[in-house]
Amino acid sequence: MTTFQTPASLGAGIDRVDAPLKTTGTAHYPNDFSYPGLVHAALVGSTIAAGRIRAIDASAAQAAPGVLTVITYLTAPRLERGPVSLLGKSPPAPLQDDRILHHGQHVAVVVADTPERARYAASLVRVTYETAEPLLDVRDPRAETVENPWGLDTRRGDPDAGFEQADAVVEGEYTTPDNTNNPLGLMTTIASWHGDSVTIHDSTQWPYNVRTSIARIFGVPESGVRVLAPFVGGGFGAGLRVWPHTVLAVLAAREVKHPVKLVLTRPQMFTSVGHRPDSVQHIRIGATSAGDLVAIEHHGLSSVAMEDDDYEPVSLCSAVSYACPNVVTRDRQARLNIPCPGSMRAPAEAQGNFALESAIDELAHTLGMDPLDLRLRNIADTHPVLGLPWSSNALRECYTEGAARFGWSRRPPGTGSLRDGRWLVGLGMASVSYPFFQVPCQARASLRRDGSAYVRSAATDIGTGTYTVMTQLAAELLGLDIAKVRFDLGDSDMPYAPMAGGSGLTGALANAVHAACRTLVAEFLDVVRDDDASPLRGARPDDVTAADGRLRLIGDPGAGESYADILARHGLEELSADGRSTPPDARRLGMAAAGAFGAKFVEVRIDPQLGLLRVTRVVSAIDGGRVLNEKTATSQIVGGTVGGISQALFEETVTDAVTGRIANATFGDYLMPVNADVPDVEVVFCGGSDRATDASTKGVGEVGLVGLAAAIGNAVHHATGRRLRSLPFTIDQLMG
Repeated sequence: MTTFQTPASLGAGIDRVDAPLKTTGTAHYPNDFSYPGLVHAALVGSTIAAGRIRAIDASAAQAAPGVLTVITYLTAPRLERGPVSLLGKSPPAPLQDDRILHHGQHVAVVVADTPERARYAASLVRVTYETAEPLLDVRDPRAETVENPWGLDTRRGDPDAGFEQADAVVEGEYTTPDNTNNPLGLMTTIASWHGDSVTIHDSTQWPYNVRTSIARIFGVPESGVRVLAPFVGGGFGAGLRVWPHTVLAVLAAREVKHPVKLVLTRPQMFTSVGHRPDSVQHIRIGATSAGDLVAIEHHGLSSVAMEDDDYEPVSLCSAVSYACPNVVTRDRQARLNIPCPGSMRAPAEAQGNFALESAIDELAHTLGMDPLDLRLRNIADTHPVLGLPWSSNALRECYTEGAARFGWSRRPPGTGSLRDGRWLVGLGMASVSYPFFQVPCQARASLRRDGSAYVRSAATDIGTGTYTVMTQLAAELLGLDIAKVRFDLGDSDMPYAPMAGGSGLTGALANAVHAACRTLVAEFLDVVRDDDASPLRGARPDDVTAADGRLRLIGDPGAGESYADILARHGLEELSADGRSTPPDARRLGMAAAGAFGAKFVEVRIDPQLGLLRVTRVVSAIDGGRVLNEKTATSQIVGGTVGGISQALFEETVTDAVTGRIANATFGDYLMPVNADVPDVEVVFCGGSDRATDASTKGVGEVGLVGLAAAIGNAVHHATGRRLRSLPFTIDQLMG
């Protein structure tokens, strides 16, 4: 592995390089683009959750002013299903038959010359249905069950024997509801065909996935599909898959031979771009009287759509979170008449951690131990499954530093023992981890005669700071001022990049940028290899350092020259180099690649007469490896904390138990926290460089949310003695 020397400016909390564009309104999101002759599409959604279409009458819509076409399953061409990606199979292709699998399913798309006319015409489409009884409850015994979908169930040791040896056993059932990704920007697709080629502006977190999927679905070469997403109005996982509305926009543009724009409405965002699936989890944990874990059993049941393969192994966190010799985890899915689920920030871990960390807290209470001491006693100093040392693990430091900042030592052990006037006060905590995830990535770096650099990759920045961090990284590696470096992304014609999700992009892309910049330096040295006029003649990459736009010999800092001089003397306008990264091989490295770790400490206040619950303090101690930009990393943890509070106290996508209609599909009805619900959040980063990759960093996008629900629930128990096992925590649970 190439040695990565820590650049001086990395870690500094510099402002986002894209901030001026965003604050002046000149950043172009998908909805901001236009083309000559642009027309607009509107969707018609099913009003039943299960059954068949008996008839569609589109005549009134077709005759409405400005309408170019109405496409239904009767007129749509046959479309291939998209390819299998890292996230599994693509959602089913739209408008392929008369079956209805969920409420809100797209049954027609109307294209007209204005968005208002398209929406009005869509309201004129009349659909007659043959209705069937939908399956809507994850516990419904009639639902088809999918066992161990991706082969991720685990078992080690002998859990039954472990429970027999336990001095204390706790068990319980925990439930989490559907949550819906609600980025502020409505998901938008613009498609414009040019012969057999198509340009697509899309609210995607993965341009290459859209490219490969559209090419497969429409039977065109991938080189004929260009996907652009320089800015995305939030995602939280909603932009990871290629959803049917994107396919329909591309189809409509091909049918009417005009560029087409399709913007989802807010209610359609609840049925069209995924959601966190609900779960029912049963967990049992056994320990000795001294607090040593001897057995963990964690079973999860979650929902999935009728013909989809999205999978979230909610129990899997229990396999690796603690040093326990006997563990079994098992996940199943129930097929229901619901919209296709998808990743939502901290998928699977957000649900599974709530159950595990609530049960760990209950075990501590049963044993009469401090919850922090129980966790410290059972830290997994090596990977529990692989038996290898971690590439880094500062969880113990997260515990101790977070506890010190929070003042955990002042927490009295008894429930209901802290009061402030009428308020009951509770202090709770949870341990946190998020699994390592990295996939191959590529980047290209160029240096021009004017001394500026241009670095690019087909990634996206959904607000995480990718533009900024990669600009910082390239500037340090090439020895340039940040103002001389431009990093670009969001274009599938650029080198391949994976999705912005799973806390994997920063590491993968940073490693690719590192490789590209190092190779570019080697290219410059190759140019002057036999150049008698160059003080760098015959030098190798390990012989030089880069600073102030120059390459200098490490042993003789006065011997060097600028990139611009090398290019000018050799008659070159620029040099370019490609770099790629690949995931580390744990067995070859002799270590287990570590994801992020952390500890969350929370204070809550409860009015027992009104059932009011307020989160009043949060401390998040995070091991994210080497922090490339403290300001953007902190922002990620704070944003994740808001999401965790939201999961714990507010969010629940409510589906009518009879019709399958989502009953709260607006911002007026779907509850989310506002400023008054979120306290100041203290964030501290612990640990240091990770050894698995050149960039030495670990993603922090997901880990910020994990653990908040459990920590809040544990704090509620400390305040009241009530153990809440169902999210979100509501007034009736606190008063019942």
